[in-house]
Amino acid sequence: MSDEIAPKHPLAEVFGYATSDMSPSAHRHRKNRLCPFNNKVPNCTKDKAQNPLGVCSVLQGQEVVITCPIRFRQEWIIADDAAEFFFQPNATWTALTEVRLKDAGGGSAGNIDIVLCAYDQGGKVYDFGALEVQAVYISGNVRNPFERYMENPKLRFAMDWSQEENYPRPDYLSSSRKRLAPQLIFKGGILNAWNKKSAVALNKSFFETLPKLHEVPKEKADIAWLIYDLKPPAKPGSHYELFREKIVYTQFDAALKQITKSRPGKMEDFLRQIQTKVDEKLENPPNNQTIEDPFGR
Repeated sequence: MSDEIAPKHPLAEVFGYATSDMSPSAHRHRKNRLCPFNNKVPNCTKDKAQNPLGVCSVLQGQEVVITCPIRFRQEWIIADDAAEFFFQPNATWTALTEVRLKDAGGGSAGNIDIVLCAYDQGGKVYDFGALEVQAVYISGNVRNPFERYMENPKLRFAMDWSQEENYPRPDYLSSSRKRLAPQLIFKGGILNAWNKKSAVALNKSFFETLPKLHEVPKEKADIAWLIYDLKPPAKPGSHYELFREKIVYTQFDAALKQITKSRPGKMEDFLRQIQTKVDEKLENPPNNQTIEDPFGR
């Protein structure tokens, strides 16, 4: 996608198809609000079940950024990749979604997105691992352009939204601080205490905003970072293709320290900021006049 033809609206995929796709399959998915990526039900349930926000991914420059965690379930590639890290070759396994995890006091530590369970010939589970899916938060308003587009996709697939207020953009900082870091601290901490492996599936563009992680050999790793991207559809009626860009193997404690550690700016900038505030305060001292008798006695 060149700069000359870069779209002026943020929507990449709606209900599983490129916004410019006018094929019968794309039309059926928009009409019936269907999800083609293995949601728990046939329909999209993002944001509101009755009026779902069917945006799977958004555009940022030349990047297609996944904003819905269900989008990563295309053909269950993420489960195959996680299982290859968790289990020995030829293990028999299955996947469970949204499994509640409790702490020592019985309180909820949240739901694990996907638990992969390896089991023997009798069906007894002998190993498991946790797969977390980290889509990207959006700053701004993505529902407004979505609803505008849905009113008439044929007319508005090339609409210009660039001058609208609250133009939606990926918010990588919030995605890591409000979502990824807490997931690692609470759920990841419990799994690590159990000596169980975790995997995190996320978009390439998101991973590139994280601090550089210290990599270790696969056999020494506690966490596998499964990094994916999307290829444009080969033809109308087909989806963007999810593919694995790479896998980064790390240890839990080192990765958690890097991701949760603040990256300091320049102390000189902070000093200038507080000096300005002190100067303003000294130039405008408060008017502290004494009232001898406020009650007029």
